[in-house]
Amino acid sequence: MANSDNRRNSTSSLLGPAPTSYWGQFEQISEYNVHLNFLERMWAAWYAYMQNDVIATGIMSFVLHELIYFGRALPWIVIGQIPYFHKYKIQNQKVPTAKEQWECARFVLLTHFTVEIPQIWLFHPMAHYFGMETGVPFPSFVTMALQIALFFVMEDAGHYWLHRALHWGPLYKNIHKIHHQYSAPFGLAAEYASPIEVMLLGVPTIGSPILWCAITGNLHILTIYVWITLRLFQAIDAHSGYEFPWSLHHFFPGWGGAQWHDVHHEKFIGNYSSSFRWWDRMMDTESGPEAAKKRRERRMAKMGKTGETGKKAE
Repeated sequence: MANSDNRRNSTSSLLGPAPTSYWGQFEQISEYNVHLNFLERMWAAWYAYMQNDVIATGIMSFVLHELIYFGRALPWIVIGQIPYFHKYKIQNQKVPTAKEQWECARFVLLTHFTVEIPQIWLFHPMAHYFGMETGVPFPSFVTMALQIALFFVMEDAGHYWLHRALHWGPLYKNIHKIHHQYSAPFGLAAEYASPIEVMLLGVPTIGSPILWCAITGNLHILTIYVWITLRLFQAIDAHSGYEFPWSLHHFFPGWGGAQWHDVHHEKFIGNYSSSFRWWDRMMDTESGPEAAKKRRERRMAKMGKTGETGKKAE
């Protein structure tokens, strides 16, 4: 990573006297750092232009979050207006109205601007303290892929226990009930939740990479951006309300997906994990017809064994 004063996280150290415009910074960096690719030069120019890593990271993080969240939710809104896709709607008798989606979007935006902005702004100093990098060059694809895979596993575990706790009477009534306003979820409703819940369930999402960084000292913020992007895709798709023949869980049996999470919203219990199914299977908290059938089969098998043991004892 390019630096001049042993500070790994200051991209502005790539420059001498700073030009006054972003593109001026970009041209100067391109001239003196030919080993960087185009995206790395654009990245370095942004940090150099801002002259403040906390503000640079905060603005980029918030804009990225909003673009990804609403950009990913938009196709599901469009799909809801196309009759061809109605056959794939899981709860096809419950289709969100335009009014419901607009009210949901307003609430989510309010939460983003009042709850998430402070968290985003605090993230950089906290991660920087543990050694997170913001400079260039970027980490390798393999490094990023392995770390993101680990973050999915770590977040899923934390989400399971926190989400399950939120279904305990008082916590459900005072915090989590807001998220269950829509028994048939839709994409925009992925972050429709109490501010307290947003902060609580955000802990495994952001805490997982911070913990990794604290232990290893090896983490780049670009990896976090890719991780957050994929996590938002997962959350929005899980709330989409649509089940397709090409849905991921058909190819990756351990994946949850929309059908899995839709049952949680419909039944208000079970299927607490975010991405995978294994925690619910291990803790016997799966919900839905298939899970109920498996429980009956286990009970019948257990009763059969008990009966055989009794006969032998006689």
